Amino acid sequence: MPSSSSAQAARQGLADRLREIRVGAGLTGVALAHATGWDRTKVSKLEHAVTAPSAGDIRQWCRACGADDEAEELVAALVASDSMWTEWRRMERAGLRQAQESVLPLWDRTSRFRIYSPWLVPGPVQAEPYIRALLTGVQRRRGLVDDVDAATAVRVAKQDVIHRAGRRFAVLLEEAVLRYRIGGPDVLRAQLEHLLAVMDLPAVSLGIVPLDADRTLLRPVEMFFMFDDELVSAEFVSGALRVTAPGEVRQYGEAFDVLAGMAVNGDQARALIRDALAAL
Repeated sequence: MPSSSSAQAARQGLADRLREIRVGAGLTGVALAHATGWDRTKVSKLEHAVTAPSAGDIRQWCRACGADDEAEELVAALVASDSMWTEWRRMERAGLRQAQESVLPLWDRTSRFRIYSPWLVPGPVQAEPYIRALLTGVQRRRGLVDDVDAATAVRVAKQDVIHRAGRRFAVLLEEAVLRYRIGGPDVLRAQLEHLLAVMDLPAVSLGIVPLDADRTLLRPVEMFFMFDDELVSAEFVSGALRVTAPGEVRQYGEAFDVLAGMAVNGDQARALIRDALAAL
């Protein structure tokens, strides 16, 4: 599966291309450093992707190598590689409310949502107390400004997309998600009851991968959201990866299909939710 290493691979590809341009121009690293006025270690760091170039660095590099015609394409590649990986601290530096609002355009233009989660109930089917507990935990853990109330209101409002015509939501949860006590037993109870309610919505398909499912084909993987067949957002501890390359998006679609084949739906899924409620 693609991961944050995909973003690093894109950066390395850009670095490799810079080196090819230098070699093609017949310049040594020292000669390029002299032509640009840089320390020679900067050339080495850029070529080995130790340091990310700026757009100005790329243009200056290409100018020194007589390759001005390649500069703008490489700048575009730089922008694309930068947008692949977003650290949570960067996304949330203005607060959780703004982070919630930033994805509204993507949600508005998406018709088919496919969501897989191994560790929590995902946003579109979260109950309000569960949302508040999650965001409070994030705010405290990361030392962010306390705008949990506003961020919770935005996330609740986002859920109206489930009721819009033409939208489809396929949600897959690992059974363990039903037992993780985010917010404590009362919050989890409200969330499980909410899941039972949203399962009856025509736009929502909820599948649960049982703990005793045969995992030979695929182990639990990172939480991911698929927006139509155009974009995948995969979530990790330190940030989120945006995948747009068709081949990589296809890999996530294939993984979702495998996981869906392991999952139970309908009455069997309801029985697992009720078992989790009984355990509370």
